[in-house]
Amino acid sequence: MTTPTTDESASTTAALTIEGLSVSFRTDAGVVDAVREVSFSVDPGEVLAVVGESGSGKSVSSRTAIGLLPETATVRGSVRLGDREVTSMGAKELTAIRGKDIAMVFQEPGAVLDPLFTVGSQLAEAITAHPPAGEKITRKQARARAVDLLTMVQLPDPDKRVDYYPHELSGGQKQRVVIAMAIACDPTVIIADEPTTALDVTVQAEILDLLRDLKDRLGAAIVLITHNMGVVADMADRVVVMNEGRVVEQATVSELFASPKDDYTRTLLAAVPHLGTDSSTPAVADDAEVVLEVSHLSVEFPTGLGGGVFRAVDDVSFSIARGETLGLVGESGSGKSTIGRCVAGLQKPTRGSVTVLGTDIAGLSGRQMKPIRKRFGFVFQDPATSLNPRMTIGECVAEPLVVHGFGDSAAIGARVRELLDSVRLPAGSEKRYPHELSGGQRQRANLARALGLGPDLIVADEPTSALDVSVQASVLDLFADLQQQWDFGALFISHDLAVVEQVAQRVAVLKDGAVAELDTSEKILRAPTADYTKTLLAAVPVPDPIEQRRRREQGRSVVARSGTV
Repeated sequence: MTTPTTDESASTTAALTIEGLSVSFRTDAGVVDAVREVSFSVDPGEVLAVVGESGSGKSVSSRTAIGLLPETATVRGSVRLGDREVTSMGAKELTAIRGKDIAMVFQEPGAVLDPLFTVGSQLAEAITAHPPAGEKITRKQARARAVDLLTMVQLPDPDKRVDYYPHELSGGQKQRVVIAMAIACDPTVIIADEPTTALDVTVQAEILDLLRDLKDRLGAAIVLITHNMGVVADMADRVVVMNEGRVVEQATVSELFASPKDDYTRTLLAAVPHLGTDSSTPAVADDAEVVLEVSHLSVEFPTGLGGGVFRAVDDVSFSIARGETLGLVGESGSGKSTIGRCVAGLQKPTRGSVTVLGTDIAGLSGRQMKPIRKRFGFVFQDPATSLNPRMTIGECVAEPLVVHGFGDSAAIGARVRELLDSVRLPAGSEKRYPHELSGGQRQRANLARALGLGPDLIVADEPTSALDVSVQASVLDLFADLQQQWDFGALFISHDLAVVEQVAQRVAVLKDGAVAELDTSEKILRAPTADYTKTLLAAVPVPDPIEQRRRREQGRSVVARSGTV
């Protein structure tokens, strides 16, 4: 383990200091030590990236700083916000500092936003929680500020979408709302827990620019919890690497990329996928059976404004053969997830057909869909909201097996253990509840559930967005192995172009609900013809901090999901 980098201005009070922090949780399976003797600090105006595999303790360490651990947690050590000890604060003191002095951008926006309230009312609540001294913020002022914040985070039509409910926004749009809530009161410390996980390449760059601006304007300290090494290279000043609850290395970002000292760090960096790597995806036979045919698909949603409609999907057509993976890419809000939900029978199309294994499912009832649902699996984008919080992980994975009569309890139990092992979840995970797992671990359970019945078609909506690089690599390898074994077709929805290149034989690029370009992966990712595709590819950086920052300084840098840790 290497020693922490020493700041030249050692006399300056750090914005956030964590010393000798240990955190354990009481679970039904026993005590789990999540964090072990962790120490690091971040100064005003500094960006500290905390990286490590899911379950390494990086999110738990930072959540301790804002007092957001459950009652089952036992905390030892010191966490200081400036010169104030956080671990000894009561509920009232913690409420006073949250949002005003320290704020958090959470990893899973779907679990943060209240589905019963508009995003504007939730932003207004954050704005009015800490009004300037001696002032009272009116409802009109709060709404105006909410619109300004949504404009800052580049939400389309902010004056209209301020009145939208969370379910009316895409995953990336919901993440932008969560970021707007975090910066509402200009905090001095921002803990950003995977702030760009759900964002496309262009919006990701805008969000990072926004965080940089806040850091420079207010001298805010930013603790950036991420598994995206492109973000680390572009954004961070220093990096803390965690493994199994411990800090194994601390270094400046340039030192870490150029000369990592710890074997674990070297392993992580070696696993980062790069766009342009030769793809080993197997060829699909010309006479392979077509398992999915989407023809002239359109989906419209009422806007509630004078009977108007919003067209989320506009005349989209494509097909997928058995054994083939079609990558579906585009910015958040481009219609990717809506198409995936139509293919899975979770969304009725306005026009067009969706033919799965010879059956048009567009107009089928729930009862008619049941035998067909057995033939395909769905990996949802947000694992926190797709796993039942009242069921154990084992019960969640077993549920489709039970519904479709896989076998007796012994056979189902054995299958569940096999699936959880294949996605590298630790022994005993089947007895734990979703909230007891990290975001990446929940996504692995989500993938295991989708693969349980050996489907003919998989719809994977951002299946690796919450995973670190080593687990991402194993999941993608698992995905490829299972596809070869069962010969299923796959619709792979992602904004990570490097991942798409690894798994997909063909790629469809979506813009504003329509297909901008559809061709082989090699042609799309190396010689695109559509200007929009060229813009997306131009946004992909090399995973090198010096080159990355040089591009940004020249105004040509847009951070992309080139790698995850």
